[in-house]
Amino acid sequence: MERKGRLAGKVALITGVAKLDGIGFAAARVFGEEEVAGLAVVDIADAVHACPVHLGSHCTSHNADLTKASDVQRVVDEAIAAHGRIDVLVNNAGMVVYGQDEDFTAFQDLTEQQWDFGMAINLKSQFLVTRAVVPHMIERGYGRVVNVSSVTGPVVANPDEAVYCAAKAGVLGMTRGLALDVAKHGITVNAVGPGGVATGAQVEGEDVGGDNTPLKRSARPEEIARVICFLASDDASYVTGQLVVVDGGNTIQEYKGPSELYY
Repeated sequence: MERKGRLAGKVALITGVAKLDGIGFAAARVFGEEEVAGLAVVDIADAVHACPVHLGSHCTSHNADLTKASDVQRVVDEAIAAHGRIDVLVNNAGMVVYGQDEDFTAFQDLTEQQWDFGMAINLKSQFLVTRAVVPHMIERGYGRVVNVSSVTGPVVANPDEAVYCAAKAGVLGMTRGLALDVAKHGITVNAVGPGGVATGAQVEGEDVGGDNTPLKRSARPEEIARVICFLASDDASYVTGQLVVVDGGNTIQEYKGPSELYY
């Protein structure tokens, strides 16, 4: 018997999809392989409009600044108008704005503007999109929300990333709180916590960190995407409020230096 995709018949909205080497695009591609019926991809960058060429006719592309409630409501309305509903929401957008570099600033040197910006792109954006989508899921009595958090913040931390750590820890807190609020409506809410991922946004030195994980490499974007797909599918129907860490075993090891000096 021919295999039926895990997302067959479902409609998904995924944010942060403009970069073809990123987690968002990888998730969109995996969703297509799992036979999603409709797919709306969202990004602040115009490059998002190239995605349907790669992803297929079931995909629509949308521009939005996800830190602005009016933009968020517009794209959610557009997605529902195009596809009829949203069964699955993947909040992937964050870390950096397309075309910009990540900001590394010591905590004591942070300005209020830097703090607000980091919280806006990493946490507020997920709040706004989820708040706009969840009422439609409640109305239908079904939904899957997958938030891309990180190991950075909920599990570990890096120097000069206090804003990012706080925001991504906030994503996990929001995930758990929302999971309790909407479980009675047939909606699950979970978070994925990637470690180092070999995307175009991987900063210098992160690849070295990947080399020193137990699996000796950084993750590939599609490896994070497949965990997202699992949580978005009915295979995870009894999983909610959880952080699934995908870091090659990095956070379970006490020693994190070159293996030849220890193992």
